[in-house]
Amino acid sequence: MATTEAEWRVALRRAVGAHVCTLGQDSAQVQIGTGQLQLQWRPLPPRVIALLRLQRLAVSFRFEGVDEAARLRFMRHFDLSTQRGGG
Repeated sequence: MATTEAEWRVALRRAVGAHVCTLGQDSAQVQIGTGQLQLQWRPLPPRVIALLRLQRLAVSFRFEGVDEAARLRFMRHFDLSTQRGGG
């Protein structure tokens, strides 16, 4: 993801909506019904395009005990919440 860790933490709170989210230093646990989502991230080298430098994070998602319909609903909201405008 093209983001700083500080921006990611703010976006994550918004993206999980009403779900309970417990943040760690480089991880988070999100309750989704009776299941959960485990997130882990680590910094990557910036992507450099001419004079532009984009900070990046490698983010992994692991769902446990979440059915497909609930996972798709959650990810639809998550994706829309973390998208940035462009044009």
